[in-house]
Amino acid sequence: MNWFITPSSVGIIDFPAYLVGVIFTILFPGPNSLYVLAIAAVKGWRAGAWASVGIFIGDAILMIGIALGAATLLNSSPSTFNILRLLGAAYLAWMGYGFIRSGLARWHGTKALVSRDSQSHYLSTLHPAIAALTLSLTNPKAIFFFVSFFAQFIQPEYAHPVHTFLYLALVLQIVSMTYLISLICAGQFFLSFFNRHPHYAAALWFLVGALLIGFAGKLLLY
Repeated sequence: MNWFITPSSVGIIDFPAYLVGVIFTILFPGPNSLYVLAIAAVKGWRAGAWASVGIFIGDAILMIGIALGAATLLNSSPSTFNILRLLGAAYLAWMGYGFIRSGLARWHGTKALVSRDSQSHYLSTLHPAIAALTLSLTNPKAIFFFVSFFAQFIQPEYAHPVHTFLYLALVLQIVSMTYLISLICAGQFFLSFFNRHPHYAAALWFLVGALLIGFAGKLLLY
């Protein structure tokens, strides 16, 4: 099992560059990290932790899918990719709509608006882990990103590329979870502030909803 000891022993090219790339990629705002921060800031660290678990599982499933050939399937079937892309965009837009509705209710200091149509208020109908898991899995662009990004750091002549891929995936997951934990801590820090100032919480909810809808539009234009 010596191939676990150093990156070079598992066929990785320029591991420091890979690590820097992973850090900057994860720090770039996306729907996953945005959801974790927002849900932790308003519902507390437990909700943020469950959302992080959902994202971790979702990313792991995508990476396993890549190892099993999901990227090849999507490349060979544009219609399948387009269906997944449309589903992902619809999900992001629906979630964004739920955030905006919640923000409107918080701005008026009442949950009445949400209770009249609870099915459209996505945040109240699903557990944070399920919502985050679905958010992660409905992004087909992530599959192609993982493939193109990982391929740059895998030695072509290495005899066991699966080992290399798993090592790279494990590093990415560790960095990702570290970042999500920091977002949960930040959200918990602001929780009491938002409880005292519901209008600021409402503004955060509006912003998150608008950004999620923006991500949906970007996915449709891909």
